[in-house]
Amino acid sequence: MEINTKDIQVIGFDADDTLWVNETYFRDTEAAFAQLLSGYETTNKIDQELFHTEIKNLELYGYGIKGFVLSMVECALDLSNGNVDAATIHKILNLGKDMLTKPVEILDGVEKTLNYLKDNYRLIVLTKGDLLDQERKLEKSGLSTYFHHVEVLSDKKEENYKQLLTHLQIDPAHFVMVGNSLKSDILPLINIGAQAIHVPFHTTWAHEEVQTTENQKATYKTISSLADLISIF
Repeated sequence: MEINTKDIQVIGFDADDTLWVNETYFRDTEAAFAQLLSGYETTNKIDQELFHTEIKNLELYGYGIKGFVLSMVECALDLSNGNVDAATIHKILNLGKDMLTKPVEILDGVEKTLNYLKDNYRLIVLTKGDLLDQERKLEKSGLSTYFHHVEVLSDKKEENYKQLLTHLQIDPAHFVMVGNSLKSDILPLINIGAQAIHVPFHTTWAHEEVQTTENQKATYKTISSLADLISIF
């Protein structure tokens, strides 16, 4: 599908795994967590139980590293039948702190693309996760000067986007969203009458995967790098 740029006034960007690396750190931490609990279960079982715990806790903790850490602690207690020692819990907490202090690794072509677009379009960030952590990453990235507005959403469903675009006085017909997640960044926008551009990242959280049937009728453009936006706009 080709993007109709004629009426586009505002371009929205997801942050994690669209502007900078994120999911890779979660996968690395999951591997370290499985190693810590290897005396209780197999790696496959630990991964499955951690994912189940994360999904169960989303309504309570939301998205982000802090909720992930709490889910790791809960999972460790469950898998060990309450026998996990304090030293292991301390190591789990340190895994989370390590994630929160990771350097911000900007993806290829991001700054060049934002610099190209900024004079002709209103650029905004629409992301989800922990507010403090997302603010930290944006500040460390050095990208904040490119954006007119930054919004950290509790979730990215159709209603969340509708409410935000209404609040920002943005007509969906004048808006295009750019992101790596079909579930969070692409399909909800198509469903409310906006356009969307998918930039796949090599690692995707299972919760963000979509069924083929959900994707069959959606009309959006897929690009391999954010730098490809330069040839579109």
